[in-house]
This record gives sequence, C-alpha cells and structure tokens, in this order.
Amino acid sequence: MNRDIIVIGGGLAGLSASLRLIDAGWRPIVLESRRRLGGRACSFTDGRSGRSLDNCQHVLMGCCTELLDLYTRLGVVDDIEWHESTTWLRADGGRDIMRPGWLPAPLHMAGSLRRMKLLNRADKRELKRGMWRMLRMGVRGRATVGDRTFRSLLDEWRQGERVRRLFWEPVIVSACNISCNEVAAVHGLQVFQDGFLAGRWQATMGVPTKPLEEFYAPAIKHIEDGGGEVRLGCSVNAIAMQQRRAIGVETRDGFHRGQAVLSTVPWDRLHAILTEEQRALDSRLNRLEELGHSPILGVHIMLDRSVMTEQHLVLPGHDVHWLFNKGVDAEGIEHIHAVISGADAWMDFDVSIIRERVMEAIVLAYPQAAQARVVQCRPVKERTATFRATPAAEHLRPRPAPSPIGGAGGDIEGLYLAGDWCASGWPATMEGAVRSGYAAAAAIAGTASGVGPCFGD
Repeated sequence: MNRDIIVIGGGLAGLSASLRLIDAGWRPIVLESRRRLGGRACSFTDGRSGRSLDNCQHVLMGCCTELLDLYTRLGVVDDIEWHESTTWLRADGGRDIMRPGWLPAPLHMAGSLRRMKLLNRADKRELKRGMWRMLRMGVRGRATVGDRTFRSLLDEWRQGERVRRLFWEPVIVSACNISCNEVAAVHGLQVFQDGFLAGRWQATMGVPTKPLEEFYAPAIKHIEDGGGEVRLGCSVNAIAMQQRRAIGVETRDGFHRGQAVLSTVPWDRLHAILTEEQRALDSRLNRLEELGHSPILGVHIMLDRSVMTEQHLVLPGHDVHWLFNKGVDAEGIEHIHAVISGADAWMDFDVSIIRERVMEAIVLAYPQAAQARVVQCRPVKERTATFRATPAAEHLRPRPAPSPIGGAGGDIEGLYLAGDWCASGWPATMEGAVRSGYAAAAAIAGTASGVGPCFGD
C-alpha cells in the first residue's frame, strides 16, 4: 500500500505532523513554498547587516507541553532561556518585578501582585476580585462562556479602566494577538488558568537563544532519516482529486501523488489553492475567509551603544508592548527587538514613523537612549500573522479529519487540516500549531489521541 502523504507547508504544524506520521509508518513529503522552514515563526537574513533575524520575538511558556515535546525531539530544548520573572515598566520610570513566591499555586503570584506599584489599591482590589471569580469558574467554567468576549467577563467582574489597561490588556494582547474587547472569553480564561495561575513552571517564559531557523534545521534530517522528504521552494498550486478523494497536489514541478493530503498552511493560503467547487464539497472549508487576520509588528532596532539593562521589559499602557534585549555585538552595537501585537494601527506606517515611535518607547524606558544613534531600524510587518480568535471564529475553526456525513455526501476524503487556526483548543500560538499537527497525524494514523507527553507535571 502507498504510504506517502503530501504535507503542504513546512511550519510547526507541518513538521510536528510529519514526525508523528513517521512514527506511525507513513512517508511524509513536505512541500514548502519558501526556501526556509518555520512558516510564520521563522528567521531571515537581513540584507543590510547580514544578521539572521526572527520575523518576531516568539516565546513560549512552561504550559506549552506539546511545543516542548517537539523541541525535545529535535534536540533544541537546551537552546531556550527560561525566565521565572517578568519586568514591568511603571509610569514613574521604575520597575515592578512579577515572579512566583513561596505560596503554592494558584497563590504563587499573589505576593508580586500585591507589591506592584504599577497598580493602586483600587486596581488591586478589582484584580483580586477578578482572579477570585476566575478561580471559582475553574477550567470547567470555560464551557459556560459560549459566545462571550473576555471583555464581557471583565465587565461582569467589575474591572475598571486602569486595571484593564495596565494588567489585563498587556497579558491578553501579547498571548492572543487581539484585545480583551475582541478575544473569545474561552481563550482569555485559558491564558490565565493554564499559564499564569497554574503553577510556577507553567507561568515560566522561555525565549529562544538562537534564530528560529536553527531550531527547525534538525527536522529535515529527522524526516529524511524516517524515509520522508522535505522540498523547499516548492509551491502547491492545486489539490488534485479523483471523484471525492484528494489524491495529490499540483506544483510547478509537476504532480505529486499521495495516499492522503495534509494541508498545514494558513487558511487564506488554503483558500487560494482550493477551487470553488472543492470548497463547496467540504463543510470545513466554505467559510474560511470569515476567520479574519490580526497583524504583528516586530521591529529590530540597532543602537550605537548599550542602553537596555533588562533581558526583557513589558510596557503596560503603551503602544509598544514588549522590548527584548538581543545583546551587544563585538562592535558595541546593541540589538533591541520591539514587539507590537494586534498591530492594525501600525500597518500603514512607514519606516521613519515606526522608528520614531519605537525609539520614543525605548527612551521612555531608558532615558540614556536619547543620546544613542540608531544604526539600523528593520521593521517586519506580518499583516496576516494570526487569525482573529474571536467568539465567532471558534465556530469556524475546522477539525483535522474529514467527516463522512454531510449534505453533499460528506467532506473531501483524504484531505486533512492542521495549523494554529484549526480547532486545537488554543489561540493562535506555536503551541496551538503543534497540537493541531499532532491531532492531524493521529487522525491520519487512526490513533485515539494526538497529545504527547506532558512537561512540568
């Protein structure tokens, strides 16, 4: 029997699915249109400086169990630097340190929150009330929030404007890439229940110490050693079908046949590959355009001197959400990476405006930066970085496997789906992408579950 499976896309979903499929005896043929792996969590070589830069600063948390499973398999987990504490900028220029204390979860962050000068007494009372309501809901409470936004929960918990702007919003927009006003309540709850409140390890932040392209390089050898293939620069133009079954794909290089086809590309790319007739045949595919996009802006700033004293800094209440210290090179050039999530308002700005606004944020945090010279400013606009994780989107996110039941006779046979926009149970994150890849591999291989071992339990 032909055990070849065509995997469209070499991002995290495609790589994780391919490795699991090899374990199940399949031969994945990974077709990636770019000359590099990683999808929307990738690196590129900057033509001006020659540096390898990540398109944005991607981080993970201890609760990202399946991403850690993948990184462990690839042998790169030791290239993650873990931080138990995060540093928050105050309006007076001071810093608040949020770190777990000696109390057991979910009270391990209570001491830090109590000591935060960023929040006044009224803010802290409101925050305590909100956290208590969240704890009383528990994980099962997510099933009760239905089509609600996280904002509606904050309204119900009587959270004021200040505590929303200085605490809830910075956490939610960084994790989900849209604001509290829009994000589905289930994901807002998940961010805090599975991460912030779950335990010391789950709330620990991991930052890759190498460009992301180096994280993915071992995947090629793993796939090839397992009998599969990785073909870079190979763009899929169409999915070939025989009657109601996907039998392969068409590329510029010709036809590639497989026992099944797994698409792991973003929904808009899949939408473009499919014909109108194909979309009409499959209930998972005919409303993809309603998922929408939320952009991210990553800005690489090179300064002629060292100004940043922390490894990272949260800027609550500001348009620039995070600053990451990427180090100083042999010539004394400091590399700071600024991150703006949910960056709709920034997409039409040119480089000069972006540089000016990011430098204003850096000077606000580090006044000595006013004397620094900007050697280079390299903005990276990801206009279609993630889907918009709204309540409406939760009804549109597709399952990995086709259903045999439907008004048109069921979905397209042999067509499987993965990607952070699919029904992974997570918002648009690297963890969600890996979970979707594992789930798709499980559906293809006929196993009961795609979830692997847990870390930090």
